[in-house]
Amino acid sequence: MATIITEECINCGACEPECPNEAIAQGEDIYVIDPALCTECVGFHDEEACAAVCPVDCCIPDLNNVESEEVLLARAQKLHPRKEFPPLAALPAHLSRFRRPTA
Repeated sequence: MATIITEECINCGACEPECPNEAIAQGEDIYVIDPALCTECVGFHDEEACAAVCPVDCCIPDLNNVESEEVLLARAQKLHPRKEFPPLAALPAHLSRFRRPTA
């Protein structure tokens, strides 16, 4: 699922430079995430980079846009054709939130 930015956004801009896919942009009132570019940082980080730096915790999963790890990794590969990503079966935990141990 893509990540979304809620109305609680304070327009600090901390999230925008952290996105490896340039999916975040200044919207009319708040920052917005383009779901066609969002990979939930699969292939890059073990959590969404925008959520990690957001001071008001307004970067949250979009429950209306649920996508599998496979779809997100394929999008990352398409967006970054020159970057080498491990195959899905070998994707390490530090490159996908799907691989994090559950409590």
